[in-house]
Parts: sequence; C-alpha cells; structure tokens
Amino acid sequence: MSETGTGTGAGALPQTEALPQTEALPQAGALPQAEEALPPSEALAHTEPAPPLLPAPGQPPGSGSGPGGRGTTAVGPAPDPADGGEAPGLGSFLARAAAATAVLTVLGAALGLVRDQAIARYFGASDASDAFLIAWTVPEMAATLLIEDGMALLLVPAFSLALTRRAADQAPAEPGTRSAGATGEPDDGKAEATGEPGPDPVRELVAVTLPRLCLLLTAGAALLMVGAPWVVGALAPGLADPGLAVDCTRLTAVTVLTFGITGYFSAALRAHRSFLPPAGVYVAYNIGIIGMTLALHSVWGVRAAAAGVAVGSLLMILTQLPTFLRLLPLARPRLRRPVRLGRRAVRTAPLLGMTVLAPIVLFVVSRQSQVLVERFLASTLPAGAISHLNYAQKVAQMPMVLSLMICTVTFPVVARAMADGQREKARRRVERDLALAGMVVLLGTAVVLGYAPQIIEVLFQRGAFDVSDTEATAQVMRVYAAGLLGHCLVGALSRPFFSSTRPTWFPAFAMGTGLLVTMGAGYALTYRFGVDGIATANALGISTTALLLLMGLGTRVVPIRARTVAVSLGRLTGAALVAGAAGWAAAPVLPDAALSLAAGCVLVPAVFFLTGLALRSPEVVSLLALIRRRFTDGR
Repeated sequence: MSETGTGTGAGALPQTEALPQTEALPQAGALPQAEEALPPSEALAHTEPAPPLLPAPGQPPGSGSGPGGRGTTAVGPAPDPADGGEAPGLGSFLARAAAATAVLTVLGAALGLVRDQAIARYFGASDASDAFLIAWTVPEMAATLLIEDGMALLLVPAFSLALTRRAADQAPAEPGTRSAGATGEPDDGKAEATGEPGPDPVRELVAVTLPRLCLLLTAGAALLMVGAPWVVGALAPGLADPGLAVDCTRLTAVTVLTFGITGYFSAALRAHRSFLPPAGVYVAYNIGIIGMTLALHSVWGVRAAAAGVAVGSLLMILTQLPTFLRLLPLARPRLRRPVRLGRRAVRTAPLLGMTVLAPIVLFVVSRQSQVLVERFLASTLPAGAISHLNYAQKVAQMPMVLSLMICTVTFPVVARAMADGQREKARRRVERDLALAGMVVLLGTAVVLGYAPQIIEVLFQRGAFDVSDTEATAQVMRVYAAGLLGHCLVGALSRPFFSSTRPTWFPAFAMGTGLLVTMGAGYALTYRFGVDGIATANALGISTTALLLLMGLGTRVVPIRARTVAVSLGRLTGAALVAGAAGWAAAPVLPDAALSLAAGCVLVPAVFFLTGLALRSPEVVSLLALIRRRFTDGR
C-alpha cells in the first residue's frame, strides 16, 4: 500500500509524518476534539438525550467535526488548545482517514472474496477445503490476537501515552522548574540540568518492546510447527485426513511471528495517525494467497493456499515497513547513562505490564475461541460442513468489518482522551461511534437476510461449488446475520474498555460468559439442526457478550448512556427487520441472481431509511437531512 498522500485537495489524507514531531501531535492536555461542540442542553446533565452522530436537522453540516463535519462551532469563545480545546481540522482529518480506510477495507474484503472464490472453485466444499480451514484457524486466531484486537488494544494506548509524554517533554518549561509528564509524574530533570534533549519516550518504547516481542513470537511459531499434529487433533478430532491439515498448519505457523510484527507496526502507525498502511495490510495478504493458489494448486493442491498464507503475511509487513521506519527509526537513542532506558521505559509504557496484558489476551482468545468451538462441532458433521460455515461467516461479517472502520480510526482519539483525563470527550466519541457502526451493520444485516441465496450464487456457485452448497451456505448465512450486531458491538465496545491505564477484567468476563453460552447452545442444537444450530449458538453467545459490555462500560470506564444507546440501536434494528423482510419477499421476483441482487441493493436501503424515518431514528433523520442539504444547498 502506498503512503498517505501529501496533496492539499479535499480528498487528500494529511500525513503526520510530513510535519515535525512537535507539530504533528498536540501538547499534553491539548487533545484535539473530534466532535462538534455541544449545545448547552447537552452540558447540563448526563440524563439528557445523547446527540446524534450526525448534525441534527437545522444545523449546518459544517457545525461538527465528526465524519461529516468541516470545523468547530464553539458554544462560547473558542477554547485555547492548551486548555483542552479543539484543534482545527481534526474532524475533517478523521473523516478523510475513515473514508480512505473504508476504501482499502472494501478492497481487502473484495480480494478476500476472490480468495474464497479461488479456493471454492478448485477445492469446493470437500475434505481438502476442510483440512485447509482447520489449518487456517491458526492465522485467524493470530490475526485477532496480534493484529485486529489484542495488539491494538495493548499498544495503541501505550503509544498514545508515550506520545503524550513526548509532547509534555517538548513543551517549554519555566526556568528553574522540572518538567512533568502528562500524568503528573516528574521527569528525572537531567535533560534540563545538562542542556541536552531528553530521550524520546516513543523510541524508548520501541527499543524495549519490539525485540522481546519478536523473540517470543519466533519461539511460539517454532513450537506450533513441532506440535502441529496435536493441534489438529485437538481442533478437529473427527477430520477425515488429518495429515493434510498438519502439513497446512505447519505452513501457516509462520503467521504467529509475521502477524505479530504486522500488528505492532499497525498499532504504532495508528497512534501516530497514519492509517493508510495499516488499512492496506489485508490487500497485500489476500494478494499473496490468491497468487500462490492460482500458481501452484495443480502441483501442491490445497497446500498451495496454505503457502500463500505465509507469503501474504510477509507482504503485510513490507506494506507498513517504510512508513514505520520513517516515523519510528529503530536506532537506539544515545544516552549518557544507558541504565536510564529501562527505568524510563517503565514510566513510558506502564500499559505493557502483565496486569494489563493478561485480561486483553484472555478476552481476545475467548472471542476467537467461538470459531474453535464451531469447527470442533462441525468436524463431527458430514464433509463440507466446516466449509459451509466458513463461507457463510466470511460473507455475512463483511458489514461488521465495514462498520468497525470508524472505531479503528477513532480509537487513538479515545485513548489520548483517556490518557489526558478527558472522560467526557471520550464518552461523546464512543456514543457517536456506536450509533454509526450500528447503522452500517444493521443495513448490511438487512441485505444479508433478504438476498443470501443470490449473494452466495453470484460469489461462489461455479466449479466444484454446486447448487446444494449454495443452498446450505445461504441458510447458514441468514442465521449468522442474527448475530452481526452483537459482533459489531463487541468490537466497538471492547476498545474503550482497554483505552485507559487501569487493567480491567470485565471484557474477559463478558466474553467468557458468551463463550459458555455458545458452547452450551452448540452442544444442544448441533445434533438436531446441524450447521444451522452451530450458527444459532454463535449468534446467542456473541449477543450475550455485547449486552454485558454495553451495560458494563458506562459504570467502569467511559460513562456512556447505555439506555440511550440501546434505544437508538433498537430503532435501527426494527428498520433492518422490515427492510430484510421486504428483500426476502422481493428476491424471487427476478430469476437471475445478479439482477435480483442489484435490485435488492436499491430496495433494501430505501426501505431501511424510510422505516428509520417512521421510527424516528436520530441517526437516520440526521443522515438524510445532511444528504438533502448537500444536494439542495451545496454545503
């Protein structure tokens, strides 16, 4: 993926690396506001209704600095940035960053579909594809733990805190005083006494953590290669050809190391507000898998796809390496007293202790274990069951992936707000993110409910993937759709839980509870309903976790108004159910699957937004009002 552009046009995404470090990021206590200024009624009490994500009807679209805003309109005099005011342009930057991330996310998802199409074409839903998918469990677990959730939840707050300390160290100090970090912790004062600049907290964080991480992950990859037979036996005891799955697992084991480095780079770059390289990693990943599968499937069979996973993971690192080296040179900073590095690193990265690491790892492993439970149960069903679950889940979760892109972009903003003690700002940002993510995922849910057979037929029904596979996969996909909102909320709500310096075990507790529900429901339903029962158990378990996280966030970390958020999501859910039913009824009218799906992409959104208007959903009303003003007033 290329670097972020340096142009000045409306669509150009600003590069923080193009500025000096003292200008690219605000000073301590000067976290830029990503939201529009609140009306006086909003500031009176937490019991007032939450403002919608988008400007309310009657407000100019530029009144906010959220994804649709252009600037800031202050309630009173414009606040001084040193007092926590809003830096001009951050809202438009976040909007452009979210748009660019969305483009690359869609491109990566499209290539993921091409990847799945290639595997379905050459291997269908068979013993070979099941063996590959069992081996693919390792990269899926590694991606969740090391790229998407675990590494980001751990390192984005750590880098945000280091950046806050850097800004505090670079702030001019009163003569004769000692500098203090953003958390009020005094520095050692030696930089001022000698007249030399102090060590960079960000570079120190990299010097302390990256080498150790690489050694740990290398050992983990080696152990996985050696223990591949036991891993396959534990994941799928009923697999017909375990030897093929073992070979594929050994090929994919390298992702334990490569995904870890990729996730580290992604967290560091996002904390520096460089979003394009991290967003492009899955484009590179899928290109590697597709290329190896097409080139070597006739020679290596399904092992070619497993080798493509390893090649694609290396391309993920290369996608981010140039930008990472430019922002964070790996050279060790020169210090007069090297012993200071370890002592200061403890203060620079307090978020990397085991008290914080353990709950994050437990949460992420519990979340990904839902997939392990599904494949364990599906291995006892006829051949092809694991493949049907995989294809259905990959397609059904595309709306969830798109809905979380805004949370990915704004997570560093929430982390900086929590590091600076601006809990009210974090609350407003989280509530807006939940509203927007919920609207996107529920619109996608309606499309999946209405047109699942047409989607699967257009995407996969060719080669070894026949009509019976399409019917089975479409049925499972509709069941999975019931849990899409839960998956979206878990992804969105877990980020603010881990954005503060205080360790919290509540997400791990919520995810563990959901996992127990999945396991219990899976064992109860699989024997009678097959793969549909497994998908139902997944939806029940993840929805339980989402409900617990929504209720627990406001009382533990960020004081969101859970009831207001729940009412808003309830109205959007009603609109999605009506739109999905309309699509389900209209889909058989056109016999051609492609034409029917194209018509559904117009019908379902139209019914969704009209129903949202009838239910007086604030997000739908504000979005439609903004679109109308854009076209009528040109603003």
